Amino acid sequence: MLNSDQTELDLPPPHSESESVFGDCGRAGGAEDAGVGGGLCSQSRITEPGDGVKKDLQHLSREERRRRRRATAKYRTAHATRERIRVEAFNMAFAELRKLLPTLPPDKKLSKIEILRLAICYISYLNHVLDV
Repeated sequence: MLNSDQTELDLPPPHSESESVFGDCGRAGGAEDAGVGGGLCSQSRITEPGDGVKKDLQHLSREERRRRRRATAKYRTAHATRERIRVEAFNMAFAELRKLLPTLPPDKKLSKIEILRLAICYISYLNHVLDV
């Protein structure tokens, strides 16, 4: 039971750090009963250098953890690289479409919206030619 000034966050964790992550796994006929050593059930929880940071982040909301992860330089550079590749592919697709469209003069620079509108008109013209 909680006191009036005690919250759920003040309660101790359900198992200690030295206990196995799969506490009663071996008792229910797991790897230890079968004589197999070194399985998940026989290993105790290994603490890593980043565990303290992970514990600090556990009290944050999911959205806040996501924000902090995205704020790292490594994440930003990876995201910028992916975005650059996506935009280059997008522009190459527009360039290929532009080559297929007849315009006068043929080397006239068109915006992306003009390319799309011209492509729509050209496709509808080709459909009309096929129908006649």
